[in-house]
Amino acid sequence: MRTWRDSEGTLTVGTDSGAREVPLRIAASYRARTRGLLGRDGIEGALMLTPCGSVHTFGMRFAIDVAYLDRTFRVLAVTTMRPGRLGLPRLRARHVVEAEAGAMERWGVRPGVQVELRAEAPAPGTAGPA
Repeated sequence: MRTWRDSEGTLTVGTDSGAREVPLRIAASYRARTRGLLGRDGIEGALMLTPCGSVHTFGMRFAIDVAYLDRTFRVLAVTTMRPGRLGLPRLRARHVVEAEAGAMERWGVRPGVQVELRAEAPAPGTAGPA
């Protein structure tokens, strides 16, 4: 099992011929997962929370799409959540990817789709982004 760290990366959706790459921020520490998208007005790309099985949008300023992923990065469910909502826990979910509402549909993220996540190594001597 892989150990994730707070970092930047890429989310790849689709096959080689029609692959779509999306900038990704990885939130693996307790602090980064707790903060998530709170206090932001939007996001370029997506945010992955790991480990994570459910999310909420209390204190959010905008609606988000939420994709629940299993350990192999297969999409279990995708939902759109308005601010002030509590999401249902997904028992097999290990990771959650959040993006602005409508983004998952544009990217082709839907239940059953296999996605690829690639983390960029932080520069030597740094702990990575917070």
